[in-house]
Amino acid sequence: METSRRPDHQPAAAASGGPAQAPAEPVLAGRTALVTGAASGIGRACAQALAAAGAHVHVVDRAGEAAERLAKEIGGTPWVVDLSEPDVVDTLPAEVDVVVNNAGIQHVAPVHEFPPDRFALIQRVMVETPFRVLRRTLPGMYERGWGRVVNISSVHGLRASPYKSAYVTAKHALEGLSKVVALEAAEHGVTSNCVCPGYVRTPLVENQIADQARTHGISEEEVVGRVMLERSAIKRLIEPADVAEAVLWLCGPRTGHITGSSLSMDGGWTAN
Repeated sequence: METSRRPDHQPAAAASGGPAQAPAEPVLAGRTALVTGAASGIGRACAQALAAAGAHVHVVDRAGEAAERLAKEIGGTPWVVDLSEPDVVDTLPAEVDVVVNNAGIQHVAPVHEFPPDRFALIQRVMVETPFRVLRRTLPGMYERGWGRVVNISSVHGLRASPYKSAYVTAKHALEGLSKVVALEAAEHGVTSNCVCPGYVRTPLVENQIADQARTHGISEEEVVGRVMLERSAIKRLIEPADVAEAVLWLCGPRTGHITGSSLSMDGGWTAN
């Protein structure tokens, strides 16, 4: 798979008109971050927030134009790769201080009808790729004695829902990987945590709404109210910028004792 990147390293700045606001202090000044699935949704918001905090951000996504555009806006470096091909991880930068494993895909179907190749693809993108990214980047963090790993998990890393066998499996596996890294990396000054949002207003969720409507034979409006947010006490979708704020907090200087944790942002879903 061909990769492309922009070699120029401009000062990081928040995207004009973007959802993330510049923090009071550049808590990540001089740091370098790598965000997968960074061209849209949660990944985009995370890249903007990290850049606003002073980090140089490597924007990793298969959507080339969107990745290039975002990298230009925030003074980052775009890497146009297809993470369904695990070997491409070896082309990504290894010397980073912050990793946000965010890339994800979805497919909705009953287990007995779920395409095995689609199941395997989801595991490659959402489990094997984070493993490979961390295998590549952790040695440098260990050498420097500091690092932050934030895995964008989901309420589905803590709970299950029907028709999402591959996604639920992958998110549970990501939770396990995150905890193992937390235990191994602690002595090196590196933390590893998951952020577990409920339904976030992203293109992936918009696609899920349409898929669920077809699966259940109901309208998209009913999917949001009756299916997606049925178990949530707060009846509104989460905004990507809210997730990014949680990620930025976990990457900051005052969270060094938070590791191996799963931060729920589910509107009360897991309180049931």
